Amino acid sequence: MTTLRIPASSPYYNLGAYTLPISTANSNTQVWFNRGLIWIYAFNHGEAVYCFNQAIAYDPCCAMAHWGLAYAVGPNYNKPWERFDQRDRLASAKTGYEAAQRAARLAEDKSEAESEAEVGADGASSTRLKPWEKAVILAMQSRFENGRPPKDPSAVNRRYAAAMGRVYEVFGNDIDIAVLYADALMNVTPWALWNLATGAPAKNAPTMLVKPVLERALLQEGADKHPGLLHLYIHYIEMSPAPDSDRGLDVADKLRDLVPDAGHIHHMPTHLDVLVGDWKKSIESNYKATLADDRYLAMSETRGLIYAAMFAGQQKTAINAVARMEKSVPSWEGVLSIRSPPLADWVENFLATRVHVMIRFGMWRELIGMDLPHNQRLFCVTTATTHYAKGLAYAAMGNIEKAKRERFLFHKSKALVPASRRAYNSKALDTLAVGSAMLDGEIAYRQQKYKDAWRHLRRSTKLDDQLPYSEPWAWMQPSRHAYAALLLEQGYVEQAAAEYRADLGLDTTLIRPRRHPRNVWALIGYKECLMRMWRLQEVNEIEKDLREALEGADIPIRASCFCRLDAAETEDEVIPTDTKPRQRSHRACGQRDKERGSRL
Repeated sequence: MTTLRIPASSPYYNLGAYTLPISTANSNTQVWFNRGLIWIYAFNHGEAVYCFNQAIAYDPCCAMAHWGLAYAVGPNYNKPWERFDQRDRLASAKTGYEAAQRAARLAEDKSEAESEAEVGADGASSTRLKPWEKAVILAMQSRFENGRPPKDPSAVNRRYAAAMGRVYEVFGNDIDIAVLYADALMNVTPWALWNLATGAPAKNAPTMLVKPVLERALLQEGADKHPGLLHLYIHYIEMSPAPDSDRGLDVADKLRDLVPDAGHIHHMPTHLDVLVGDWKKSIESNYKATLADDRYLAMSETRGLIYAAMFAGQQKTAINAVARMEKSVPSWEGVLSIRSPPLADWVENFLATRVHVMIRFGMWRELIGMDLPHNQRLFCVTTATTHYAKGLAYAAMGNIEKAKRERFLFHKSKALVPASRRAYNSKALDTLAVGSAMLDGEIAYRQQKYKDAWRHLRRSTKLDDQLPYSEPWAWMQPSRHAYAALLLEQGYVEQAAAEYRADLGLDTTLIRPRRHPRNVWALIGYKECLMRMWRLQEVNEIEKDLREALEGADIPIRASCFCRLDAAETEDEVIPTDTKPRQRSHRACGQRDKERGSRL
């Protein structure tokens, strides 16, 4: 099929100044190639395919344009071979193999290139390939050895990484070669470079091979302006024991606005922002990402903005971002009905985001009045999450029977969720298991069955902690916030304080990515714990962070979770929103479970 050629001078996204000169005499091909490679560096491989096809249309004999097409259709850090559906896998393997073979033939056969260049006389290709071009084209043959999907993707990934390693040995001073090699290494074990529990490199991961490649490249001229290098370094360091290193934060700041219309590039620095508790920067960069995404649709950047706003106590920002995300797709049902690729498996969970926001901000009445999706089988995660949220709302407002009814409907709808449905790097069923334990705990708490409540809430927290790393986390409000709030309400001050300390990262109880420094919810709870234990010096130590966090919030915050009885409204009364300390009831003041014959 002939590609309709679009002049590079036509209106297009602003992708910044990055360029990689290749062997072509056609200026359109050079510009489209640059765009394709930038999109790859920004993890937008679909748009990269379009750009490389445009480059080929203008110069069919440009070997590097065919190399770029092969690179773009292959596996990547966010989409390894295992996440391709069968149809997508077959098409990508075929296209990648043909493009890689075409690049190799053009690199080897000057006579063929010259004869075809005469056909495209408006822009003949230079056939004198640079040595590094020949090298990366040869390495690409290791990724696509035939036109069929690999039977052993891991073995293919390692062969390709080894091939790029040989290229790096010769051209290691070239930043792009370093980036391509590091990318090949990281795709051997994507999202699994580090053992989160120990902070050591993961078993069988090439983590310590990646490190010197990226660090050497960062010292080279032009590193500060290279989107691929800066992007990969953030992915390398974010799950490490030290995501807050000066080098990492410096890299994040350099990347922020480097590719103006690539939302994911704006978003990437926020992977580190949230790990160091810089919620303001995270909101600002994610907002810019959503503006870029208004020009090119994406979802994760918007959810990143929502996540940061939730931790910062900015209800309006979070709700507005949810509305924009929901409106960004004219027909969600039409999109989710596409079976190849299976879009429902990948993006349906985004529609449950509104529910998580409403829970975070205690919007119990609104949740109770919320409509369920019309097509509950297609929108199965959203349906199950909505029933979960309604159950929490009824429990918080003291209507136990209706809460139990929603729990029954939650489990009924959860049974319709296929195992293939995803929530970022987690399975949707695993995230719903967190909610299941949480709902059991909340209902038991309202029934004053405190021993059962603590058991369920601890389980929810454990399941939450065990979810695979993703940014943002698939479960958007830490279960620990609810557990600690209710512990504190029942007078278990020291236990609640321990949970808050862990969440804030004031000790090493939790793995590094599980800590949420300087978040307003845990700070407000921790301060109350310290005050009630008369640890006033420690109160002074967190006072500045808390004051700044409260100034950034757009709602009054009195507890780490609105499920706490004195922070929630009941069906008979709306709790006033003043923030002054109030005389607490005997229940809120710490009537211990042991008085009711139960223990933690």
